[in-house]
Amino acid sequence: MALDPLIAQILEMSKGQPPLESLTVVEARAGMLMRVEMLRAFAPAGIETEDRAIETDAGPLPARVYRPAGVQGPLPVLVWLHGGGWVLGSIETHDNLCRYLAQEGPLLVVSIDYRLAPEAKAPAQQQDAMAGLRWVATHAAALGGDPARLIVGGDSAGGNLAALAALEARAEGPKLAGQLLVYPVTDYPDDNRASYAENDSFGLSRNAMEWFWTHWLGEGVAPDAASAPLRAADLSGLPPAYVVTASHDVLRDEGADYAGRLKAAGALAAHDHVEGVIHGFFSMPGFAPVATDAVRRAARWAASLPPVN
Repeated sequence: MALDPLIAQILEMSKGQPPLESLTVVEARAGMLMRVEMLRAFAPAGIETEDRAIETDAGPLPARVYRPAGVQGPLPVLVWLHGGGWVLGSIETHDNLCRYLAQEGPLLVVSIDYRLAPEAKAPAQQQDAMAGLRWVATHAAALGGDPARLIVGGDSAGGNLAALAALEARAEGPKLAGQLLVYPVTDYPDDNRASYAENDSFGLSRNAMEWFWTHWLGEGVAPDAASAPLRAADLSGLPPAYVVTASHDVLRDEGADYAGRLKAAGALAAHDHVEGVIHGFFSMPGFAPVATDAVRRAARWAASLPPVN
């Protein structure tokens, strides 16, 4: 299927840019922030925000709470973990997306600004994700949310952290009503997956993914079940999952593989495979109708989840 016209336009505009793996971390972070700055113009009105600092053993963990104004609570609570290959991204780069998720649910969204690699190697990001998730579970009611409808979600590397958090919470809590995984990183790049061969020129490449993994785990450190959820031996007993994949994305097949394993384990609620889009499209609601529609479907699924005991 051909690319969505607006998505194709974005790719055309990015032609001639140096490959990510040729940049320094500082340059890559600045580039991501610059690219998403234009999306602020499309942010929905009527979303109240509040910045918080969660106390953890590693120090204060920044978080931003999003509430749709005028909506009666308590609302389902979505803890969001941003994408960016564990190296890039922040509350600010995903601010527009979190506003749309809050509006379209409606949901109470809490975005967690976890530590980034390479300054903080794995498992720092997962530790922050769990610290944020547990803090939200404890404070959900005070924030205007329903602690019995707690969902963890994220996109790309954030989807990886969300999947890992669901696995950890299965054994140690808190109880989750669902997990929302948007083109999640579930394994190391694999030549046996066709999506890497077919989509290497659509923004996110194999070389970029290897750059991310190396910065996150460290040079020569192999991924295992603690960093690659597809390698987990057992996916039974997990909360319902909504998995989004993109047709022109190197991560397409590992996301689909994870959805398949979740289905076999009885945990897959839906697999929303979106045609004509690239990695990162989910962060473009308001600009690209295909993204707005996908975010709306995901948010309304999250908002529809029943409470857990």
